[in-house]
Amino acid sequence: MFASIAEFNAEWSHESASTQKVLDALTDASLKQQVTPEGRTLGRLAWHVVTSIPGMLDHFGLTVAKVEGEDVVPATARQIAETHRQVSAAAAEAVKRQWTDESLTETQNVFGRDMTRAAMLSLMIKHIIHHRGQMTVLMRQAGLEVPGVYGPTREDWSRMGVAAPK
Repeated sequence: MFASIAEFNAEWSHESASTQKVLDALTDASLKQQVTPEGRTLGRLAWHVVTSIPGMLDHFGLTVAKVEGEDVVPATARQIAETHRQVSAAAAEAVKRQWTDESLTETQNVFGRDMTRAAMLSLMIKHIIHHRGQMTVLMRQAGLEVPGVYGPTREDWSRMGVAAPK
């Protein structure tokens, strides 16, 4: 849990940068990749990650600008990535300006359960990490190179001249 806004913003900065690396690696053609006909496409999943940030913050009681056209997945990977840059920066700013370190211990009912504001912010980050992991599987299926997030990918190992661990 976060004890301060600065602590949240440090974690947010790291995680949003990791998400940005993944989004920047998408191609327009890859947006249509899906595991099953009933499943979300990679584009839908990426757009969900982007639009859920202001959606969750709004649900938490923070004033943030909604993403225009949030129900329609953009046709280009670049638009998804650029929108994430804007939304991510706006999220950090909204938390910094509208909450205080002391207010992080305040509790409210969110998604049917009582949570502190610190727990809400942690939930938002975990939600993004969860979907980012799903996206990397779809990226592999689409033939894209997956960027390293918490460690090197097999391509990273290869570039280092080391056999990837099995």
